[in-house]
Formats: sequence, C-alpha cells, structure tokens
Amino acid sequence: MYDVIIIGGGPSGLMASIAAAENGQKVLLLEKGKKLGTKLAISGGGRCNVTNRLPQEEIIKNIPGNGRFLYGPFSVFNNEDIINFFEGLGVALKEEDHGRMFPVSNKARDVVNAMLTEMDRLNVEKRLETRVEKLLMNDEKILGVRLTTGEEIRTKAVVLAVGGKAVPQTGSTGDGYPWAEKAGHTITKLFPTEVPLLSNESFIVAKELQGLALRDVAVSVLNGKGKTLVTHQMDMLFTHFGLSGPAILRCSQFVVKERMKNGNVPVDMKIDSMPSMNEEQVFQLLNKTVKEDPKKQVNNSLKGIVPERWLFFLFDRAGIEQSDIGATMSADKLRSLAKLLKAFTMTVNGSQPMEKAFVTGGGVSVKEIVPKTMASRKKDGLYFCGEILDIHGYTGGYNITSALVTGRIAGMNAGEYATGL
Repeated sequence: MYDVIIIGGGPSGLMASIAAAENGQKVLLLEKGKKLGTKLAISGGGRCNVTNRLPQEEIIKNIPGNGRFLYGPFSVFNNEDIINFFEGLGVALKEEDHGRMFPVSNKARDVVNAMLTEMDRLNVEKRLETRVEKLLMNDEKILGVRLTTGEEIRTKAVVLAVGGKAVPQTGSTGDGYPWAEKAGHTITKLFPTEVPLLSNESFIVAKELQGLALRDVAVSVLNGKGKTLVTHQMDMLFTHFGLSGPAILRCSQFVVKERMKNGNVPVDMKIDSMPSMNEEQVFQLLNKTVKEDPKKQVNNSLKGIVPERWLFFLFDRAGIEQSDIGATMSADKLRSLAKLLKAFTMTVNGSQPMEKAFVTGGGVSVKEIVPKTMASRKKDGLYFCGEILDIHGYTGGYNITSALVTGRIAGMNAGEYATGL
C-alpha cells in the first residue's frame, strides 16, 4: 500500500513526487518510458528553460489558455519559488532575454539529475517501462491503479501527470484523458498549439519564399470580419508548407481556435514588415530614398529596407520592376509598396498535426479542479498537474512554469490527503 502514486515522469510528475514525499510519505512513481525527465531534457533546445522571471501578471498573460486559473496555485508556489527550489538543489540559474531562466551550465541534464537525486534522497520508488491500464476507484474515491500486466497496486491518492498529446516521442500520447473521464471529468476539445501553419497560397506552393526569415515583424491573425484577434512581434519564417518561427507559433492557437469556430474556413494573417512606422512614414521613407538618387535603379536604392527576397516579392505585387529608376517611379506604386510592407495579407488553412505541436490545447477542464490544491472536484484522492490540464501557454518557460507549479501543489496536497486518512 502506497500513500501516493504519481503517473508520469515528466516535469510535473517529478516535481509532484518530490513534494509528496517530503513528509515521509511512501511514494511510487510510474513511468511507461525507459527514462525519467525526457521532455525536460529536450526543453529549451536541450538547455532546459526551467521557468520565467517576469512578474506574475506577465506570466499569466503569456498563458492565453486558462492562465488565470494559475492565480490560485501561484499564491501557494510561484516562479520565484521554482528558482529557489532548483538553486536549493545546487542548480545555479541565469536569466536571459524575456525573463527566461536557464541553468548556468546550459545543460538540461543537470536539472533532471538534481530532481532524480532529490527523489532518491526522499526514497521515492520509481518503476520505469510500467504502463498503467486504468485507475481503480469506487463512487467516492481513488483506490489504486491496475497495470497492463494485470498487477493492481493500492494507494490512498493518485496524481495524474501524464502530459497531453504534443511531442509524442517523449511519451505524451494522451493516455490520461480516458482515465480522467472515467473519474467523471470533462475533457475539453484537444487541439495543437505552438505549431507551424499551413498555407495553399500559390507562392507557398511554388516555394518562392521557402527559407526566408523576416526579423522582428508584427504578425496578426484576423477573424472573418477582418478584425485583429492577436498580434505578435517577433521573427518568422516562410517554409515549403507555410509559415513557422516564433511569431507564427504564438499566433497558431488563434488560427486553430478561429477555424474551430468558423467551420474550418481559411484564416487571414497580416505581416507588418516595418512595425515601428505607420504607412505614411513608410511611404515618405521610400519616396525620399528613391528621389535621393534618381538615376539609381529602385532595386539598389531600396535595398536593405527589408530582406531582398521579400522586397522583390513585394515589388512584383506593387507592379514595380527591379530595373525602374527613381526619377520615373510613380507615387502610386510607392504607396502600394508601403501598404504591402505594412500589411501583406495571406491566407492560412490549418496547422501541422498535434504530433508536430510543442503544446497541447484543451484537456481536463480546470473548472473541475480546486486551484489551491489541484484536487479533483469529482473524485477524492485524485490530483492533476501539468499538460493534461486545459492550460496552455506560449513557449518561453511558461508551460514548464505551469507544470512545475501545479506539480508541486498536486504532490504536496496528495501527500497531505494520504496522511489524513
């Protein structure tokens, strides 16, 4: 008989097992894969972006999928506590751009190893390559788990830390959703977020811009009425199938949600290549530049305003020949170019599948979870943490912050619940 069983050895599961075992509880961690912390080890490009140091309000803003739910959990354990936790385990951290926190060593392995060492110190029992078939429960509470081998293990509390469906090579294959449903929970519609987007535009199909990166552009998602749903100013990339890069990944969930709402109709996106100026200022700059050297060909005089491939692509659409000279350049054509530089609009018609997404949207409804304990409102002794929940943020340390915070609180409260029985 165990006090707490944790299912899943990702960031939230490891954190939950440590929190559950801190008061001497007998804790068992079950992981179906060959090793623990796989997702942690590949996060942040193998450097492990453990959390983000921005103020709480900013962190919640960067978790557009139910981030507000985290106000309760953050009042118990927050991003600063995560930093203290790792530094307490001997992992020195450093802050990089946009508040992202990394180990000074730049090695995700150090983060994983520190957690595994702490689990050993607390006598957390670990079983790898162990698959759970179902949760054992009666009408009121959790009784244990049944493994696929048929073995049944009794426990007072279970923490579900099995992840979502994104990045399935790390073991996140959606196992936990049917178990949660059996326990009476609602699973909201699952969809990919932080995912590259697809487009059938002729220039994408023809691979005209494949491999072109635009730096620090403002990318917007528009609804059917042309109203802006969201804008992100970051880098983006044209690919052979559509669009990718940080700005696109952040916009992707808004595209996916809009398509879920509008019956899968394609969605318009707008690229502003010169976000620091308005259209009139862009026009004046273009006009001044070509008139300064009227004998020069416009392809030479305007070079460097934006990447050359992008500039010439927009020339085509504005009816400008690369060989046109400044002296004969019409104001109308320059106005067209200014408009395109400020608002090039193109259509996207979906995203890559869930398997290619970094984060799962949707999951166990947060309305059915007690925020300050992560306990199920449907079944005593059941706790949830991490990506199985309907909470999703942008990449940049936000999802892992949510996973570690909810993991800590779920483990701690599962341990306390078991002690009280």
